[in-house]
Amino acid sequence: MANLNKAYKQLFARPVDERFSTFDDLYSNCLRVKDESTVHWKHPSDVFPVNRQGNLGLKLPADQAFAFNDWSFGQFCAVAEVKKETVNRLRIDTATQVLTETMPGGSRPFQVMTRGDAIRSIHGVSYTRLFDADILELVVDEAMDFNPPPVGLNGGTGLYAGEQDMFAFLIDEDSWVEIGGEQFAPGFFIWNSEVGRRTVGIETFWYQRVCANHIVWDATEVASYSRKHTANVGEAIDDIRMLLRRLVQIRDQRKDAFAKAMGNAMDTRLGSTAEEVSKTLAAQGIGMSYIKAAVEMMANQSSQFTLFQAVDALTRLTGRLENAGDRAEQDVKIGRLLSLAF
Repeated sequence: MANLNKAYKQLFARPVDERFSTFDDLYSNCLRVKDESTVHWKHPSDVFPVNRQGNLGLKLPADQAFAFNDWSFGQFCAVAEVKKETVNRLRIDTATQVLTETMPGGSRPFQVMTRGDAIRSIHGVSYTRLFDADILELVVDEAMDFNPPPVGLNGGTGLYAGEQDMFAFLIDEDSWVEIGGEQFAPGFFIWNSEVGRRTVGIETFWYQRVCANHIVWDATEVASYSRKHTANVGEAIDDIRMLLRRLVQIRDQRKDAFAKAMGNAMDTRLGSTAEEVSKTLAAQGIGMSYIKAAVEMMANQSSQFTLFQAVDALTRLTGRLENAGDRAEQDVKIGRLLSLAF
């Protein structure tokens, strides 16, 4: 099993204005950004660095001068093969002249994406964009019953979007199932960038615990997928859909199997007397102190002595333990009891 840190890193990297309290809020924001963004395809000779009200800007023919944000300014400097730090030290008029003279020629157009009066990104022809809203639409279609984790210790929500990228952390805490005698629930991370900051991708998993730092503890069946925004990146839509659909299908299959096991556990008797029940539990590695207390609890409820009653009683007893390690050890043993119902 593995501990997953992607959401942990996001938790401490995202400012308050990049956090969203619900998935619907995140999705609506990404839809709005998509609708308000425009991609301009321009020949290199039609892109002009200019002094825009005392700041460096970019003039496109038949359009107003657009402002850079930090990300697009860095991209433009990279296109001109001039260090961003060097340009920042120059006067605006000097910086404008330097970038004008260092801009590449040729016939390959640039794709300049703007929103309002700001430039979001600048790319060459090899970059193929996927919008965040299109990636989140896959969640709407395939996994809408997943929800964000509990809010992190600094207020981080697991749902983020900013100028450079989007990241969502979603789990299904209503779908705990048994895997190898232990309890797991499904979840996934999904991410993208419309401006070239990162790949598009997803990571699905089954986890045992999410802490206040948004570290996913003891994850199993981890499946990771990512792809760069190059020519065939559109195939990522189908690949991510397949991974989400597979996670949901496995969840539903396991929930059905778990429900069947619970039904069988209610019908499976461990013995007709307290002595017979004690021997059966001892053979499964349960400690005698727990057995004695559990059998007494079961006897006070009824004389059925079912497997479900035993699991319920033992779980109540271990819940009183203060040490998390001791609880986990006993919970594993209790979880394995359910195998008697199959």
